[in-house]
Amino acid sequence: MARSITDEDLRGIAITRTGMAEAVLRDVDLSQARMRGVYLWRADIDGEIEGLTINGVEVKPLILAELDRRHPERAILRATEPEELRAGWAALEAMWAATMERVAALPPGTVDESVDDEWSFAQTLRHLVMATDSWFGLGVRGDPDALHPLGMPFWEWHDEAVAAGLAVDTTPPFEDVLAVRADRVAQIRDYLATVTPEELAVENDGPPWCSSPVTALDCIRIIGGEEWEHHRFAVRDLDILTAPPAD
Repeated sequence: MARSITDEDLRGIAITRTGMAEAVLRDVDLSQARMRGVYLWRADIDGEIEGLTINGVEVKPLILAELDRRHPERAILRATEPEELRAGWAALEAMWAATMERVAALPPGTVDESVDDEWSFAQTLRHLVMATDSWFGLGVRGDPDALHPLGMPFWEWHDEAVAAGLAVDTTPPFEDVLAVRADRVAQIRDYLATVTPEELAVENDGPPWCSSPVTALDCIRIIGGEEWEHHRFAVRDLDILTAPPAD
């Protein structure tokens, strides 16, 4: 019988000769985990992966090289100059535009459907609003009122977001989500249109959960990373939602 383990500290636990086929691990810290003699067939892993070796080969450089080959818009993650950032942001906008056309043709309500308890498409857009407000509004601009009520925080910041007045646990009309999302995309586009290297080098405190000062360049690249990663997740789930029924 399937069991659920939530909010438990299992640091140092040893799991031996145990069946974990079809297990689901979400928001789990596996730092310095050691796996020996495991069967990892058809596994699907998303996350921050650093220093992972499989059969003696470090995996991350191989993954990054392949992702960069498939997705040239990822260049914004390493951009340093204003022109590089402008080109990278334009590529991200084009990437999202194709997906938005696809979504517009889907049956009503699809944007609010969830796959495996992940965010719906609408919630993903709301999270990107939150990301922009956090790293650009609060960070770069220093606007204490930057957080839009429709923003969707990461789960660890749920209570703080509610206290800040965000309508986290609601399902607003998709038209409202699209409007605020378009505004945030335009904010970044307009900022990058005139930004200088000197302005990109200015440090700020970032959002409340940021542990050390960051530059404006750091903030823009973080937003770019959020845009790319969450587009990947959104497309993954759209593919599942629109897949033909199994025979």
